[in-house]
Amino acid sequence: MINLKMLKQSTIVHLCFAISYFTSGLLLNFVQAILYFGLKPFNKKLYRQINYYLSYSFYSQLVFMAEWWAGSTMSLYVKKDEYEKFYGKEHGYLIMNHSYEIDWLMGWQFCDGIGVLGNCKAYAKKSIQYLPPIGWMWKFSEFVFLERSFEKDKEIIKKQISELCDYPDPVWLLLTPEGTRYTKTKHEASVNFAKEKNLPILKHHLTPRTRGFTTSLQFFRGKIPAIYNIQLAFEKESKTPPTLTSLLYGKPVHAHMYIERIPVENIPEDEAEATKWMHDLFVTKDKMQDSFLNTGDFFLQSGVERVEAFTSRPRIYSLLNTLGWVVITLTPMLYYLLGLLLSGKLLYFSIGCIIFAAFFVLLQKSIGMSKISQGSSYGTEKK
Repeated sequence: MINLKMLKQSTIVHLCFAISYFTSGLLLNFVQAILYFGLKPFNKKLYRQINYYLSYSFYSQLVFMAEWWAGSTMSLYVKKDEYEKFYGKEHGYLIMNHSYEIDWLMGWQFCDGIGVLGNCKAYAKKSIQYLPPIGWMWKFSEFVFLERSFEKDKEIIKKQISELCDYPDPVWLLLTPEGTRYTKTKHEASVNFAKEKNLPILKHHLTPRTRGFTTSLQFFRGKIPAIYNIQLAFEKESKTPPTLTSLLYGKPVHAHMYIERIPVENIPEDEAEATKWMHDLFVTKDKMQDSFLNTGDFFLQSGVERVEAFTSRPRIYSLLNTLGWVVITLTPMLYYLLGLLLSGKLLYFSIGCIIFAAFFVLLQKSIGMSKISQGSSYGTEKK
């Protein structure tokens, strides 16, 4: 009888997942490229509708790893009436804390549940667009790539917000105003920055950078109806750290996600007031995080109105999609690679070893990119 725990911890199994994931990503990139240059100039709407499923097919493989492979669960704190009426049925602008290695994946897991995963967009560093397959996927999916120069980024934001608001189906655009993941070193720099600028001192977050938000706000007002304030937390005493490595090894995590829908018309139009609104929002988010870390409850010590939790259930599509790609990619790839290894010729054997090693390095590099210690320093600079 197969020991499922040992199977999930097997390097060979992880390598097979990497082969399937990266090979499928490159195949999807190839299809995207053909459609980007061959279809989009003539029928942008149809291109975007097809690209939704191409993007979903790639992203959902990681959702599969979180939900089906690791068995992770998520407690959602959302007003039920708004959830049923609005979620997944309108364009949304997401503001999320950037505290964990897998906060983005938990966001994807939620978005899969409401049927918008293929249209999840985000602000990202321009350099990422050159990294296959994820960067190419994002490039063909019209992510907002920034150069970290405000004058250039303002024009990029204007253009891309206009493009995204024109999508035929709901788009969810993610902004992490902290700019980088929380670490103690970055937090110390953030506190010093806040003191110098007479801004609120945050305990569990970095001081938000607001220019990206206020710039975007002026372009999406009247087009995106709501801002979704997302607060993510994991239990402090959990034995399993919320990391990609934990999920890859089949170790489940339990995420707690609070989501508040805020109509855009409730946000001040004046830039200075909108900036203050963002800082006030992060003061509230900080209180919620402090309450959760102290008591395991977002609301007990934060003063925020209590919202009852419910547990999200995984959809079967991510499972079926991943199994499909495993069959499509692993069957020919393993046949070819094992043929090289068992050929009896040193050259072919060496080529096979190099290819296996390349996939293993890609897997480790991808995990490394999400580690908190590898996060950008952006967000702690004193601009």
